[in-house]
Parts: sequence; C-alpha cells; structure tokens
Amino acid sequence: MQVRLLQIPDIYDGGPINGRYDTGVRAAVTLFQKRYGIRGDESGVYGDNTRLALMLRTK
Repeated sequence: MQVRLLQIPDIYDGGPINGRYDTGVRAAVTLFQKRYGIRGDESGVYGDNTRLALMLRTK
C-alpha cells in the first residue's frame, strides 16, 4: 500500500516502506479518500473501497 500511495502525487510524504500502518500512512489514506471522493470506508481506514480505488489508480 505504501508503494502505491507514493505513486499518487502529493499524497504520501515518502516515509519508510515498512508495511506499518503508522500516522503518516493513515494521513495519506485520509487525504487520498478526500481528494478522490472515496466513500464507504471510515476516514483513514484502508478498507475495501479505498483499496479498490488505489489499485485502479496505480500499478
């Protein structure tokens, strides 16, 4: 997920790619959800809707 977040401009600050869901990742997920109008997942939660939207926008 962190690698995919890095592919979206101005979303993730490039923190460590370590698989941890830390505050930086949560903030990036929240920003991604807001910027792309992702609904159905709690803010900052990497749920099914957020995961699908991120997968569709990245490789």
